[in-house]
Amino acid sequence: MVSLYDLDRADLAQVLDGEPPYRVDQVWSGLHRKARLPDELTDVPKTIRASLAAAHPPALVEVGRLVTDQGDTVKWLWRLPDGKQIETVLMHYPDRSTVCVSTQAGCAMGCGFCATGQAGFDRQLSTGEIVEQVIRAAREAAPRRVSNVVFMGMGEPLANYDATWAAIERLHDAVGISARHLTVSTVGIVPGIRRLAREALPVNLAVSLHAANDRLRDELVPINRRYPLAELAAACRDHVAATHRRLSFEWALIDGVNDRPDDARELAALARELRGHVNLIPLNPTPGYPTRGTPPARVRDFAARLRSLGVNTTVRANRGGDIDAACGQLRAARAGSPQEPGQPVTLSERAR
Repeated sequence: MVSLYDLDRADLAQVLDGEPPYRVDQVWSGLHRKARLPDELTDVPKTIRASLAAAHPPALVEVGRLVTDQGDTVKWLWRLPDGKQIETVLMHYPDRSTVCVSTQAGCAMGCGFCATGQAGFDRQLSTGEIVEQVIRAAREAAPRRVSNVVFMGMGEPLANYDATWAAIERLHDAVGISARHLTVSTVGIVPGIRRLAREALPVNLAVSLHAANDRLRDELVPINRRYPLAELAAACRDHVAATHRRLSFEWALIDGVNDRPDDARELAALARELRGHVNLIPLNPTPGYPTRGTPPARVRDFAARLRSLGVNTTVRANRGGDIDAACGQLRAARAGSPQEPGQPVTLSERAR
């Protein structure tokens, strides 16, 4: 059975074969631009709504959700049709609402400090499964509009390139999200970065760097052994030249591992060379990684050191840290818990 958002426009036209051509526009716009379910498409005949809903149900079933006290962060755990699970996070800011989506169930990149990496790889997500995460978040966000999408959830987007790029095109063309508000994160898949630079839509690139020398990065981000820093930097340089978009480096601060003065100097040298923005991320603790995140005072010191070295630096607000909002934490917390099919589970404020 093909899920609702795995129907592309041509598929939908085939499903609606025999209907007036404008019906395709009505349904397509209703599902994407208006984020409505089939039975909510009141400008479409009931027979079409019923048949579409019956033949093409949504792919995501809510297993659980967590919400901060302030309501500014919502995290979902979804079950897919084959029983695999993924996570999505909606974050509200004063000037925007951002959705962080998954592109794979699990991840094969093997970064030991990441809860998703600790759990291993299950499978690729389809284009519809990626797009539907944004639609479901948009429904939750209303009347606020989801304006930004970051491909920073579970999985490596550039290891699922075709489905990820098709989702980007759908979000841009059908949902109406500007390319400048779409950001793809990667641990450093060089061929994917180069391919991304050749695409028609100039989306933003964020590189999960975490170390600025090959010895340490080989340990923290194993893909560095295949695509070392010199190759990664060259690909990033070409992406910036082709897209004219600012490059971002993500840096999860790990106590005593990558938060030392030498780490700051190495990072600053690379960031200045590529005119990259550094986004420091206080590491969320995960059960499978004993090392702790850098304490807040030293996070501030590290950021100040980078700024003194001429690097544009921000410290990411630890949004959702109290609800296990780091990639893979919610799925790990729910592993082995009994779940009734179709019955959402409201989790405690601090799932363990």
